[in-house]
Amino acid sequence: MGRSISVSKQRVKKEPSLFAQVVKTGIIKSNLIPLFAGAMMALYRMDAPFSEYIYHLLFAGIGSALIIGAAGAFNNLYDADIDAIMDRTKNRPTVTGAFSNRKVWTIAISFTVVGAVSLYFASMLAMILGLLGLFLYIFPYTIWTKRRTIWNTEVGALSGAMPPLIGWTAITTDVNDIGLWALFVVMVLWQMPHFYAIAVRKHDDYKAAHVPMLPVAKGMPRTYKQTQFYLILLVLSSFLFIPISYFITGLALILSLIWLYMSYTSYRKKDAYGWATVLFFYSLIHLTVLFTAIIIYTGIQLMI
Repeated sequence: MGRSISVSKQRVKKEPSLFAQVVKTGIIKSNLIPLFAGAMMALYRMDAPFSEYIYHLLFAGIGSALIIGAAGAFNNLYDADIDAIMDRTKNRPTVTGAFSNRKVWTIAISFTVVGAVSLYFASMLAMILGLLGLFLYIFPYTIWTKRRTIWNTEVGALSGAMPPLIGWTAITTDVNDIGLWALFVVMVLWQMPHFYAIAVRKHDDYKAAHVPMLPVAKGMPRTYKQTQFYLILLVLSSFLFIPISYFITGLALILSLIWLYMSYTSYRKKDAYGWATVLFFYSLIHLTVLFTAIIIYTGIQLMI
């Protein structure tokens, strides 16, 4: 594959509302599926009735959405300088001035407080994990590593893997179950190829802003090798589900093997942007199918 990364033209799409850009509603929505997968897995492992934990799920969902929204708002504030440079973020309200910094600070703080209170009503541990995720996203990731090291993705993945933990702890404080850690490990590993794909697709943006994403700092050969490494780990992580369900194990294994194969075959076509596009869109399929299947499977098992 060539070492240069060419970015093709993209279709014009409708911009989300200013408020949606501040709190990053797309990220909120995508994280609710793993959250409820964690909660349903906990109910399944406990063999607990769903009806008794409806309010726990409701508070966990609302609280997590608000905490994730707060993280998005804080990120908008801190990254306004590099957002102004990057094509994909130059129209964010904190860059254009459509939202004042004071207004964004108000959103971030109020979302944090209300989100924490909501998570507290789910469970104390869920609240602690929610605030931990927010802390990890703001300080170790956004402030300390995003602009300094290629390992920023790995650091950010710890925060990104909190939703299933929050969902689980909204139901039970037992954190020694393999079901919990299987979800956490899969969520951590899933993020690496997903965000490497984004970094390749937005290579020119990150390069202009001097953000050391892996393809910018180390090039495509290194990015491909590291992606394959994490995809292999993702394949192996499927076997963590064996004590839970052979169905979930098999599904996770098949989905991950397909991703690994698609990465290999797409890379051989020597088109960096095309390879990244294939990986990015399949990553969304992988996450949605696997965690939705976990929700449905555990829900059916609880009704039997």
